[in-house]
Amino acid sequence: MMANVATAPRRAIRLLLALVLLIVPCAMAWAADTPASIAALVDAGQFQAADADITQALDQPGLEAAARDALLFQRERMRRIRYDFSLDADALKARIRQQVPDLRDDEFRGWDEHGLLERMVIDGRLMYFKRDASNIFRLSAEAAARRAHPAPFDDDPLQVLSHYHREVRAAALQEHRSSVLPHRVRITQTLTVDADAVPAGQTVRAWIPYPKTLPGQQDDIRYVASEPAKHELAPDAAPMRTVYFEKTAQAGKPTTFSVTYELTLSAQYHVIDPAKVVPATITPELAPYVAERPPHLVFTEQLRLFSRQVVGDEKNPYRIAQKLFAAVDEIPWAGAREYSTIPNLSDYTLHAGHGDCGQQTMLLIALLRLNGIPARWQSGAIFADHGYNDIHDWGQLYLAPYGWVPVDVTFGRLHPGAHPKPGDDALEWFYLGGLDAWRVAFNSDYGQDFVPAKHAFRSDNVDSQRGEVEWSGGNLYYDQWHYDFSWLPVTQH
Repeated sequence: MMANVATAPRRAIRLLLALVLLIVPCAMAWAADTPASIAALVDAGQFQAADADITQALDQPGLEAAARDALLFQRERMRRIRYDFSLDADALKARIRQQVPDLRDDEFRGWDEHGLLERMVIDGRLMYFKRDASNIFRLSAEAAARRAHPAPFDDDPLQVLSHYHREVRAAALQEHRSSVLPHRVRITQTLTVDADAVPAGQTVRAWIPYPKTLPGQQDDIRYVASEPAKHELAPDAAPMRTVYFEKTAQAGKPTTFSVTYELTLSAQYHVIDPAKVVPATITPELAPYVAERPPHLVFTEQLRLFSRQVVGDEKNPYRIAQKLFAAVDEIPWAGAREYSTIPNLSDYTLHAGHGDCGQQTMLLIALLRLNGIPARWQSGAIFADHGYNDIHDWGQLYLAPYGWVPVDVTFGRLHPGAHPKPGDDALEWFYLGGLDAWRVAFNSDYGQDFVPAKHAFRSDNVDSQRGEVEWSGGNLYYDQWHYDFSWLPVTQH
């Protein structure tokens, strides 16, 4: 009996250990899969179910900080999606009727059925993207023709072949240089937090994008002034460069931050002979730029199929780049939902039937990398005379033996107009190897940490063009602050 009594606890312990060995892997697998399954629910518009799963997951003992943040971000992502998809059908029709007063229900239904209106069913309720009312006139010629008072879109004038592009090419050929026509500008960027968005007495932390030195593209960067004067400038080598500020919020008053700087910008034009282009030797330095980088650069089966259809049997890297550039250029530009709400930017652009500059650029980078052509990201702001400015994304690709050259698929192919001039045919591919000097780059990569690091979730976890703001209570999203960009030419003596 004594022996039996002694062995009973041991048997119980062995049974318990066996159960633990069964349960722990299951629990670990459940924990690992939970963020992905919740993200899938969010993407499917099942917000109530996702929120319930988040609450349950947050109650799990021993939850690590990274897992907790991932769960909380899915809750924040739902809030942001609701902010983007804020119109029901009646509200969207009312907005469209501001330009098409006699809009018919069958017209609206036809546009919707053809996928021209971005929509999402959220917990059973059909909601439309808040920019659909303007995007429809870019995506449908029929809709554009129905506008009562048509007006040109406020696009960068350099998206159309111009005298400036001819000057850039002529200077490059004459000077035998790829970097030409430098000009110096003074830029001021401002970020203003709404009054009482942060309680009085609390510290507001702000990051404003700041330019990087890119030899031959932007040089001689000089800080001029800022508000407040005390600031922390990230190293020039930071892939996403910013200037950081702190300020105390005051009751009833907006909190404003600004920075002024000067820099010299140069246009670029590489005279590329396709016959001389050979496949690049993928060195350790180039290897990251032909690799997948989840979540936004993934070689999905759909991406591979699209690539095969576009590239065919072409082997020359430059010709492949031309084909991919032309194919992505055919995807219409449209105002985009916030990047932080999209699981995979390149895949989204492939299926949405439209994309903005960053979405188009990410798709092109994915396609180039899939074909063994190194490609990487750049982004910042573009501007022009008469007060035009906007945020913008573009990139670079590596062509042996020429090295890294710029690419802007959103500006796309420049087609000669009704009265072409000699050399205009060569300018069709200006933005595949060339770049204008009316842009400033803040970022040489995407999705990188700031210096100093941001504690709360980023408003944009992919790009950095408008700025970021937080306080001890968390992040301030775009509905709580606004930004501005202005510039002046600097006379050089």
